[in-house]
Amino acid sequence: MVEVTIDSIRVSLMSQHRIVILKDVDSDRFLPIWIGPYEAEAITVSLQQLEVSRPLTHDLLRNVLQTLGAEIRQIDITELKDDVFFARIIMTVNGQEMEIDSRPSDALALSVRAHVPVFVSEDVMQEAASVPEDELESEDLGDGGEERLEVFKDFVESLDLDDLDAPGGNSEE
Repeated sequence: MVEVTIDSIRVSLMSQHRIVILKDVDSDRFLPIWIGPYEAEAITVSLQQLEVSRPLTHDLLRNVLQTLGAEIRQIDITELKDDVFFARIIMTVNGQEMEIDSRPSDALALSVRAHVPVFVSEDVMQEAASVPEDELESEDLGDGGEERLEVFKDFVESLDLDDLDAPGGNSEE
């Protein structure tokens, strides 16, 4: 099993679907998993430590488990079948280890509330994870790259930003 952290939650500009990006703690591999908007919101609320007036569903689940004496130990993302990820919530109840089947999005929302580690099967990582391409990180601007960037520089320099702070302008209050 490979330990991962939640790197980010992104929104697809094409479909408005959410994607949670998991990062291998020991390498540059990233694992994208499509999740629903409510689960994305639940993860984000907890990661950003936002206060909510009433418990959200994943807060309720954590509270019920704690009240019943269960200790959430870790989250395992175990399989990928037909483009669907499978996860298990690993917990101890009365000294006995239990594994509960879960969608990865729900398990991740629970993990950020319980502050437990997340692991992904090496098979899943090999099948679905990716490593950023080195050439994108350290692109040589010699092959017309400077000319491509010049277009953006010209555009930015042409912007008239002086009136943004004027009364009735576009500035945010």
